[in-house]
Amino acid sequence: MKRVLITGGAGFIGSNLAHRLLSLGVPVRILDNLSRRGSRENLMWLRHDFPGDLEVMVGDVRKHNDIEAAIQGVDQVFHFAAQVAVTSSVTDPETDFDINARGTLNVLEAIRHQLDPPGLIFTSTNKVYGALEDIDLERRGDRYEPRDPNYREGVDESRPLDFHSPYGCSKGAADQYIRDYARIYGLSTIVFRMSCIYGPRQFGNEDQGWVAHFLMQAMRGEAISIYGDGAQVRDILFAGDLVDAFLQAESNIERLAGRAFNIGGGAANSISLLDLLRKIDDLSPYPTQVRFDEWRPGDQRYYVSDCSSFREATGWSPEVGVNEGIRRLHEWVARRAAVMQEV
Repeated sequence: MKRVLITGGAGFIGSNLAHRLLSLGVPVRILDNLSRRGSRENLMWLRHDFPGDLEVMVGDVRKHNDIEAAIQGVDQVFHFAAQVAVTSSVTDPETDFDINARGTLNVLEAIRHQLDPPGLIFTSTNKVYGALEDIDLERRGDRYEPRDPNYREGVDESRPLDFHSPYGCSKGAADQYIRDYARIYGLSTIVFRMSCIYGPRQFGNEDQGWVAHFLMQAMRGEAISIYGDGAQVRDILFAGDLVDAFLQAESNIERLAGRAFNIGGGAANSISLLDLLRKIDDLSPYPTQVRFDEWRPGDQRYYVSDCSSFREATGWSPEVGVNEGIRRLHEWVARRAAVMQEV
């Protein structure tokens, strides 16, 4: 890779990828509108560690001129810029569409019109599979499990798409555009349908980055809101393992072009919200306070990624387990809280 463009590169995932690439000597250009909480702090971190090889363009994927300027001279694009909250998409579906669907089309068109089009890796979401209401579940202890053993290793890419919520629709539309541009225009594109990602540089909230959000709430002695009964299960993937997957995808992009992969921690790294609360309680200096509320529309009671397709294609598999990953994230949250108190 000679030069990489990361849209949304000042965010949680983008800044982690940028840091890894810069540490490998790869020049990185970031396009970000800096609207997300923590984005300026993430840029300060990157500029501190790599003052020479980082280029930052403040711009927006909704603006053709910004994308066209950012795409010049790059060999690889990681498209992460997005509206990421289901609740925000319900409140303002037009903005959600403009960023996630139209913004992605703008990126694709800018790439298509290059003399030597760069590759594109896109972060989609497990929400493209809908609420998974047809999967029969039973509660075992503090977690839901599928009765059908075919789902014990998770959901694979053969699962029919079933967009649910404006967010699911906008990301799903982008997901399909990216796959189709590989078929119709011959672009080298890969889609990651991601489960829950967590790790340092994550400034979470109730809708996105909930592992970090739970930890931060607990460390502040503030209540954590659980929608539903807390037995819902997700697989969680540490950010460093996701960056490894990005690099594997990039190095195999021509061979894997046009494919979509489910990416997450897999069954070995699945956890219920109640399980996570217990782990946080062991780490937090305060007793964890929890309040329960009604289920939210479209919430999946069980989602675990079957990542076997990507593992078979590249040899990738997660290396950081749940306990180690939560410990590392807790250490980062604690260090940052200490620094913020000193400021």
